[in-house]
Amino acid sequence: MGVLLLVRHGQASFGADDYDVLSETGWEQGRTLGRWLAAHGPLPTSVVHGGMRRHRETWEAIASTLPDAGVLDAEVDEDWAEFDHTAVLARFAEITGGVVDHGLDRRAFQEQFEISTAHWAAAGAADGYPEPYDAFLARARAALDAAAARPGPTLVVTSGGVIAALAALLVVPAAVGDAAALGPVWARFNTVIANTSVTRVIVGATGARLLTFNEHPHVPRELLTYR
Repeated sequence: MGVLLLVRHGQASFGADDYDVLSETGWEQGRTLGRWLAAHGPLPTSVVHGGMRRHRETWEAIASTLPDAGVLDAEVDEDWAEFDHTAVLARFAEITGGVVDHGLDRRAFQEQFEISTAHWAAAGAADGYPEPYDAFLARARAALDAAAARPGPTLVVTSGGVIAALAALLVVPAAVGDAAALGPVWARFNTVIANTSVTRVIVGATGARLLTFNEHPHVPRELLTYR
């Protein structure tokens, strides 16, 4: 039986010119996870991360405090990339005649994000979103299947939306193929995932199963972030 450790990236740089860069807090979150894995295990024998800069930098931070990480050849798999939230917000604003303008207000952004992504998820393949929600779900599942075939334990650095999608697919298998039904479940998972949290998926003869979700005992209160 294999195990996948799905790690949400460290805190990115909200409000900066390039969001896809770890903040100083994000770097320390990654280093803290590396130390925690070194002390508690399991130590990965295989590593995959998405192609986003925040995914790569999170792995670099983890590797800097993880014993023997230098012998691991991290593979990049673009299927682990997050959905394009800016495109989702922009398309929703276009559909509704609204404006994407939250400035640097995190609360306003979160409200706009939740309303827009709920519509995206309910739309499935409709309404002209650049990556339809059902295509996003299929991509996330393909990424999981590819990682499950690797020798484990396998550590995967990805994003919260992808982890939430896989958690929803594994917890509500009866809804697979029904993107609209999975949307509310996905949203519940997606809004609570802490940066550098670990979600464990076990892979056995009956396929992949969700073992734990959003573990973050390694993150002290002063480093705990959700966006």
